[in-house]
Amino acid sequence: MDRLRDIQLFSKLSDENLEKIKKQSLIKPYSKGGIVFYEEDESQHIYVVLEGTVKLYKTSPKGTQVQINRFTAPSVLGEYACFEEVPFPATCEFVTEGKIAYIPRDFVVNNLEDSVFALEMIKSLTAKIMVLSSLIHKETIFSSEAKVAKLLLEKSEIFQKLKYNEIASILNITPETLSRILKKFKNEGYIEGLKAGDILILEPEALSNVIETNKVQDCTNCIAHFKVEHGLK
Repeated sequence: MDRLRDIQLFSKLSDENLEKIKKQSLIKPYSKGGIVFYEEDESQHIYVVLEGTVKLYKTSPKGTQVQINRFTAPSVLGEYACFEEVPFPATCEFVTEGKIAYIPRDFVVNNLEDSVFALEMIKSLTAKIMVLSSLIHKETIFSSEAKVAKLLLEKSEIFQKLKYNEIASILNITPETLSRILKKFKNEGYIEGLKAGDILILEPEALSNVIETNKVQDCTNCIAHFKVEHGLK
């Protein structure tokens, strides 16, 4: 619970209020794969990830997971479901071992009389809306190739830390599709290496072009074509 100060939502609370939260909260350990809550479950708490990493996902009618986001400690979850008193819109599962603090809804609602705390709560909810907006944009606009290129450019460290099936889950594509796209990028000279931890980006401009055009160019030598087209040496 010492990490509450690191979370924007609680960062400006008085020491007295933080102590009250600690006293009224239940802390529960989880193993990897442990479910914190299921989609459509009811809630009377706000959840604080104290240790580890969780993923939020929805399940399609066909039973496949559509991953919404990942949160690493310290993070807050479940605000919307808690305040609106509606079922959770997604399932929360630990991808590592970790701990969750359950903070009672009534306690948080009472603190909303504090204008500073209320503003931080609004900011927290707004941030979640932006995450959802980004997901909708990614899933409806980007091709699989563009999604992989975007992840390579913006969060290349993920390819050093996670296995391909975990990365595929983040992108909501199959591991086979991810492998095929990476091989294609390698054949075109965009990247070097295919094993987890060995991937090196050689042509960031070409990957940016994949995102902008939403596809890998169909050409015999895409790198040369790209450089000529953009006046690069």
